[in-house]
Amino acid sequence: MSLSDDLPPPRRPLFFPVVIATTFLSIIGISAGILLANERDRREALNPVNNTPAIVDSPAAPDPSPSLDGEPCRPETLDAAANAGYPGPLVIVLHLRTKSSDVYICRDASDQLFYHADNGGEDQWIEGETALFLAGVERRSDDYLATANDGTTLSVTKKRLVVTHRDGGKETQAAIG
Repeated sequence: MSLSDDLPPPRRPLFFPVVIATTFLSIIGISAGILLANERDRREALNPVNNTPAIVDSPAAPDPSPSLDGEPCRPETLDAAANAGYPGPLVIVLHLRTKSSDVYICRDASDQLFYHADNGGEDQWIEGETALFLAGVERRSDDYLATANDGTTLSVTKKRLVVTHRDGGKETQAAIG
């Protein structure tokens, strides 16, 4: 028996695997940092933070809000708008009178459009019974489109009102006067 038979087998140093593992983890960490920075930049581009300097040496920008020149909307419309959280003022964009309806399209200073119609006669504007107020009216190329909570749509032009019910039934009311 020799002296070398009593010795344990030689151990390989751990240096090389540790260097590889450290390098691999460093690459993962750097990659994760780059991905997180890119995600932060993307979010900031979508939701910019106000980074304007405290002192700006430029002329004041013109007020982008549209003019509210025009005839004010009916008091009933102003009341209905205020009750719905739109305090006004509102001006008339379009007024349509049919045999059975009196329809107004109005807008506010932020250019938001509103529909308000009544079928109870001049003295009968009772919101929820004879009158209907809707916000979120859409201006399209040839009409104004309002959508009621039940899915009914109301298309308004100077010449007619088209009511399309949820079941697909349509009713057209021509302008009078």
